[in-house]
Amino acid sequence: MKLLFCVEFYYPSIGGAQEVVRQLGERLAARGHEVTVASTALLERTQGSHNGVRILSFNVSGNLVHGLVGEVERYRSFLASSDYDCVLFYAAQQWTFDAAWAVLDQIKSTKVFVPCGYSALYRREYAGYFKELPEILGRFDAIVYHAQKYRDIDFARKYNLENGVVIPNAADSEEFSVQKSPAFRDSIDADEDTIIILTVGSLNGFKGHLEIALAYEKMYLDGRKSILILNGNIPTSSKLRPPVWGRLMNVLRRHTLANILLLIWRKALCAPKADAGILINDLAEKVNSTTKTKKILVLDMPRSSLIQAYLNADLFVFASKIEYSPLVLFEACAAGLPFVSVPVGNAAEIVEWTNAGEICDARIDDQGFTHPSPESLARHIESTLSNADRLLKMKISGLEASKTRFNWNAVSHEYERLFQSLLSKKSSNFYSSGQS
Repeated sequence: MKLLFCVEFYYPSIGGAQEVVRQLGERLAARGHEVTVASTALLERTQGSHNGVRILSFNVSGNLVHGLVGEVERYRSFLASSDYDCVLFYAAQQWTFDAAWAVLDQIKSTKVFVPCGYSALYRREYAGYFKELPEILGRFDAIVYHAQKYRDIDFARKYNLENGVVIPNAADSEEFSVQKSPAFRDSIDADEDTIIILTVGSLNGFKGHLEIALAYEKMYLDGRKSILILNGNIPTSSKLRPPVWGRLMNVLRRHTLANILLLIWRKALCAPKADAGILINDLAEKVNSTTKTKKILVLDMPRSSLIQAYLNADLFVFASKIEYSPLVLFEACAAGLPFVSVPVGNAAEIVEWTNAGEICDARIDDQGFTHPSPESLARHIESTLSNADRLLKMKISGLEASKTRFNWNAVSHEYERLFQSLLSKKSSNFYSSGQS
């Protein structure tokens, strides 16, 4: 098959959407399919291909609500004239999907869309976007959901859309099959009895690093030595920097004065604090200098070291404010690492699927953002770490779930079968209609 995947950011950018599309693209390319990715032009991207996947870069940013900027027409012309067997768009509310609305009917390929949770579904400025969306979704041959229970699939049910299929996220089980190295604990000054707590996520202010650090400060572990690792990368940005005036004009064209004021208010309410990184570092310095048995490490480890962190840690903790289907929870399973998560995205469903973790209750506001209490999170972590039998059961269950179901080899085969079945159905319909 000749496949095109459209995603806002791609290699060498790091993030959940990037990883999903990279895993699928590279595995399908290795099976002999011709795979191309259309994505945002990045300053650090120096080659037009990676591991058998061709990368086409477009200098575009934005979305339909806040405005599309850059080579929008070049991208649309590319889609309209393309001859791929199947085109997959990964995630709503970003330019590679939104810019395609205008040319969907001109795309001859089989069309598949992965919504990724509709993070802006409850935001008033997106009301028009989601009013139009059901008709757009009806033009796709298939919609892939990563969860049985979340706002995107519930949206489809509300509008009686019947072109959906559920394919979960996963982890690279081969990547986690390496031997656990004691050198990792040595590198962070942790002996065999030291409790290691790990969290992983981009340092964008939404991934709960500060909340976990605050919970860790409140934890009591019977005097045992412990280390909290807060690992994260700085998010990648595109080459294109939309002019402030251009963005302002887009907002003025699309919104009334009342809605503009509401936009400003919601930005102030929902956006992560600009000084979150400073607060985390200050808290780490305070804990490290005043507590003999606790240490906080704020790191951005290379992947090989991060794998060892997963394998050596005792508990993974996840307190993100907004998510869809967190890859890091599947990675914890692949590493045999029990996890505690707040009820974000479909984390509770992942617990049901894998029996590898627990959910700590947290408040969810009317915008869908999760707000954990550091006190409650601290008590839940303490309770989990104190139950050795429960930890062992979660470790075994997670490993088994990863090996049998939630690994990229198995999941990429599901996508492959979906594409093939859609093409077969399209071919059958073509010939049954008498065309040749």
